[in-house]
Amino acid sequence: MSAQRLQKLLARVGVASRRHIEDMIRAGRITVNGVVAELGTKADPARDAVKLDGRRVPLVALEPVYLLLHKPPAVMSTVEDPEGRPTVMDLVPRPLRKGLFPVGRLDFQTTGLLLLTNDGDFAQRVSHPRYGCTKTYEVKVKGRPETDKLDRLRRGIYIDRKKTSPAAIDHRPLPRGVGSPDNSWWSVVLNEGRTRQIREMFLRIGHPVQKLRRVAIGSLTDRQLAQGQIRELTPREVKSLLKPPAKIVPKKRPAAKKEPGPKAEGSRSRPRTGARGRSGVAAKASKSRAKGRRPTSKGGSGRGGSGRGGSGRSGGRRRN
Repeated sequence: MSAQRLQKLLARVGVASRRHIEDMIRAGRITVNGVVAELGTKADPARDAVKLDGRRVPLVALEPVYLLLHKPPAVMSTVEDPEGRPTVMDLVPRPLRKGLFPVGRLDFQTTGLLLLTNDGDFAQRVSHPRYGCTKTYEVKVKGRPETDKLDRLRRGIYIDRKKTSPAAIDHRPLPRGVGSPDNSWWSVVLNEGRTRQIREMFLRIGHPVQKLRRVAIGSLTDRQLAQGQIRELTPREVKSLLKPPAKIVPKKRPAAKKEPGPKAEGSRSRPRTGARGRSGVAAKASKSRAKGRRPTSKGGSGRGGSGRGGSGRSGGRRRN
């Protein structure tokens, strides 16, 4: 078997996603035959010894596992937590935990759908923004944001000196009698999500987030899955997550119609043309031709006449 890049090789055996493995390499946590690896280092599964934090990694591909979890609040979206807080792995049955890791993250208090897998390539396709797998959230915020402020968020704002990608944001009306006029619900679709991005976005426009839950990953959704519950994905669902979705295009408000203002005093409107009347240009030309004909005096002639009671070659009818 030929040598492969470490992040690709370790992702295939279920260590983590490629992006997370790259972070491990940068941190100096991975060695190949006793040498600290760098980005670009390759390894041959048949010959090389690869270790993570001093422990050898079996370079044997695992049977792929794809799970969908409805994450409850106050749970970390990590394999382990140095502070001892509960993690999503505590919700996974022990026989399924080997090589398993979460695909992306949800904030500590955020609820909703979260994928877990041991397939690093799958995790890369779902989590990396260049593949366009969107994430849909329902957001409850304080008050009712104004349209111009929401348009700012839709176009993208700067957080930590980096502009957020375009987002689709739509009002989510509740049934009559449900909810409070002091807050409002919104649907937010992101192609690229960053740490606490939605909370920071609405805070910037003066409407802090009160509740946040993820309700869809690409086309995958499950309203029947209760908080804390977990299930396997069907082959069809796995395939659908690998399909490239459409790009997010922020909605544009229709341009306001310009009403004609009052005409300035002394201004002239453009002449009307068509079958109903002669244009101003045609009328002017006719008037000019009429001015070119001078009346003839008795026994005289018009312009260009012979001067002897007759009309010239270019004259008009003789007037009596």
